[in-house]
Amino acid sequence: MRFLVAGASGFLGSRLRASLLAGGHDVTALVRRAPGPGQAQWDPYSGDLDPALVEQADVVVNLAGSPTLGNPHSRRWAEALRSSRVTTTRVLAEAIAASSRRPAFLAGNGISFYGDHGAEPVTESIDTRGDAFLTAVTIAWQAAAQPAVDAGARVCILRTAPVMDRASAPLRQQLLQFKAGLGGRLGDGRQYLPMISLRDWLGAVTFVAEHDDIAGPVNLCCPQAPTNAEFTTELARLVHRPAVLRVPAAVLRPAAGRMAPELLGSVRAVPQVLIDAGFRFADPTVAGVLASATARG
Repeated sequence: MRFLVAGASGFLGSRLRASLLAGGHDVTALVRRAPGPGQAQWDPYSGDLDPALVEQADVVVNLAGSPTLGNPHSRRWAEALRSSRVTTTRVLAEAIAASSRRPAFLAGNGISFYGDHGAEPVTESIDTRGDAFLTAVTIAWQAAAQPAVDAGARVCILRTAPVMDRASAPLRQQLLQFKAGLGGRLGDGRQYLPMISLRDWLGAVTFVAEHDDIAGPVNLCCPQAPTNAEFTTELARLVHRPAVLRVPAAVLRPAAGRMAPELLGSVRAVPQVLIDAGFRFADPTVAGVLASATARG
């Protein structure tokens, strides 16, 4: 298959590109600098995208966006995070809508779409709740893909949970913290924390691309979301350190600012679309996810 990938220089994008190439697929990476081999230049902020690139693709994937990690109290960071995702998605969706072949569109998104649902299992049929910052971003992010939906293209909204890998945030920083004996629960620890291993994320995205019967929202998360307390216990066990500390919610809320709901909110996400389609997870539990994430390759 021929893939056109935006955001291919980021952590997930670069791993996806390598995985697709290893699987025998053809991949063109969209970049904003002078292009090299296997790359093509675009400028989403000026709407500059060669229509032939979309016309020749079987699947368009958008993983572009400014880093989620940043100063949660910064208005500039918040606006960049939102606009970078919405703008790139809209430009690609409009290009797909204007094409004659209308390739499939795998539009990056986040599990934060759902908001805090407590202990309720959250499948793709569950609606959004609340007005947290990242929830609002994911709603606008998804809406930007609508031109491709309206044109009849197959559009999959990739509602990605935090992807756990020792080489990337969010796990890299937590490993340092836990190894120093400074790990602990956030709030009461009962909030559900969806996550997915890198190998399952890569496999799931490829699976979605290759299955024409999958469309709409797709939760990319392990089948058994752990609570924050379960995650804390398992990570402490892996690094052979105690994790007896607890950060009270009253301290986290002002410190984390816009990102506090991501730390204290509860999303017991279930990847029902993938399960129903027959995708087999290599790491269905927090133990498997963290073992895979911390293994030395």
